Amino acid sequence: MTVNPIIPGFHPDPSICRAGDAYYLATSSFEYFPGVPIFRSTDLLRWEQIGNALDRPGQLKVHRGLEAGSAGIYAPTLRHRDGVFWLVTTNAVDRADGHMIVWSTDPAQGWSDPVHTKGAGGPGGIDPDLAWDEDGTCHLTWTQSHRITQVAVDPLTGRVTSEPKVVWAGSGLAYVEAPHLYKRNGWWYLVVAEGGTERGHAVSVARSRSISGPFESHPANPIFSRRSTAHPVQSTGHADLIELADGRWAAVYLGVRPRGSSPRFHVNGRETFLAGVEWADDWPVLVEDAFDVPPQHTAFTDEFTDEFTGGSAGGGLHPRWVSPGTDPRTFVRRSSPDNRTGITLAAGRTPESRETVHLLATRTRDLEWQAEAAIATGDAALVVQIDDAHWAAIERCGDTLTARAVVGPFDQKFATITGVTPDRPLAIRAVDTSGRLSLHNGPDRLELGYLDDGTFHALADIDGRYLSTEVAGGFTGRVVGVEALGADAVLTRFTYTPRPATTHEPPG
Repeated sequence: MTVNPIIPGFHPDPSICRAGDAYYLATSSFEYFPGVPIFRSTDLLRWEQIGNALDRPGQLKVHRGLEAGSAGIYAPTLRHRDGVFWLVTTNAVDRADGHMIVWSTDPAQGWSDPVHTKGAGGPGGIDPDLAWDEDGTCHLTWTQSHRITQVAVDPLTGRVTSEPKVVWAGSGLAYVEAPHLYKRNGWWYLVVAEGGTERGHAVSVARSRSISGPFESHPANPIFSRRSTAHPVQSTGHADLIELADGRWAAVYLGVRPRGSSPRFHVNGRETFLAGVEWADDWPVLVEDAFDVPPQHTAFTDEFTDEFTGGSAGGGLHPRWVSPGTDPRTFVRRSSPDNRTGITLAAGRTPESRETVHLLATRTRDLEWQAEAAIATGDAALVVQIDDAHWAAIERCGDTLTARAVVGPFDQKFATITGVTPDRPLAIRAVDTSGRLSLHNGPDRLELGYLDDGTFHALADIDGRYLSTEVAGGFTGRVVGVEALGADAVLTRFTYTPRPATTHEPPG
């Protein structure tokens, strides 16, 4: 049974392509900057993030605040043709001019400025796809008000060269979206998502002899779904197919790992999974357990030294680091000329405020984890959040630590302790509690505390369901990171491990 994602954590709407013997994968990023993380693999099983496609202000506009949550960059499509990588996506806060297209000859070295498909997309348009027909014409296909719509387009300029045409309305399920087109054995296959991206999510397919239809629906649609099953991975859909170097086929798709009592809660967002693809009567068949996917390596320690260059003109932060609604390079800088004492985070929110201003964050990627932040000087908070109305933190002001959580309109300080010196890192643990027999059991407990000689001391803990998608809504997942409170602070080390430390002192 496939339970391990190939890209764990909040990495939804995967799109994949192959260039030679290497595979490249892109996912949605919503309100976070930089946008559209790019991964590379040579075996489909182990992936390395090599950058973000949209990493400059001229490429990406995002906004801060609660209403900006789950806006921003929606589902991209990544393709490779004649030595060039093409990526098309939609910015939900900036789509008056249609979808955006960028290109690169090396995804690890950056992407072009975007061009926009004015006249194709706009309000109601999401999930664009690019495909080239036999004569080299590029076709842009997307979801417009839950109908699959298509135009011819020049991907270098974004100029639309035909009138929009509805090519398929789906198999009859709700919310047809996420179109992708492929050519095989004289057939064009149109793979879509249906049923909504929640528990009814599904993959459906249609085919035609022409890239523009008419399309014939598979008689057994949907061809893949986990709805109404007990499988630990749910909400499966938004698939993208890929032909492997040896002629076999595979698919990537999104799913969630809900836990706890009914209705069960998922906290790491929609993650990317892998399946095999076989062909029967010239129709694709998804084979769930075709690959033995190992757990991904997620642990890291960042001391922000040699690789960091900082500043608004460029930066060497690892591509895992993001910020909601803001370019991290606008508030992160070197702490010293030789950069041996960490990084300085410019002042973010005040200690009394509820809304993030300058949060340097990374996605949580495991069912259990521990994050530690060493703050050399200044007041700061170690925060785990889904959005500005659903977060928990351990805050340090002077030598005082406070465990705090915001859920909707409620802002609660659970515990306070004084006399904690800066050499004691702030720490948060997520502990899986989903196996407890209870009708009121969340997916985990979030423990808020600090480390003293390697021992975790918890000030308080909260039920993790309050920081779940089922409570917060939206399309993202948890991130964990650091924000300076009221004035600048120096972050010297950040550590993320997929299992909480065994040495532990409980709250109280």
